[in-house]
Amino acid sequence: MRQMTAAELADRLADASREKPVLLDVREPWEFETCHIEGSQPMPMATVPAHLGELDADAETVVICHHGARSAQVGMFLERQGFRNVINLAGGVAAWAAQVDPGMARY
Repeated sequence: MRQMTAAELADRLADASREKPVLLDVREPWEFETCHIEGSQPMPMATVPAHLGELDADAETVVICHHGARSAQVGMFLERQGFRNVINLAGGVAAWAAQVDPGMARY
């Protein structure tokens, strides 16, 4: 599975000439409420299998969690389900807060 750094994702989201990827945040609801990347779709890791039908298997999908481990697991699961364009956010929202948005709440 491909990896993307927080800085690379920020550049990608700022590029108005490209379609925005799906930002799939697989953290728990309390984590998402604490902080999240704007435009992210919350879907806790345990609920992903039940909600596969809500996701587009052909869409570029960046999977996000706190540090990148849960999102990597979900990304591998999605690839096994036939998703072709899955990217893991390396370092998760912790890296986003450190590298892109220092004002973001941290936990």
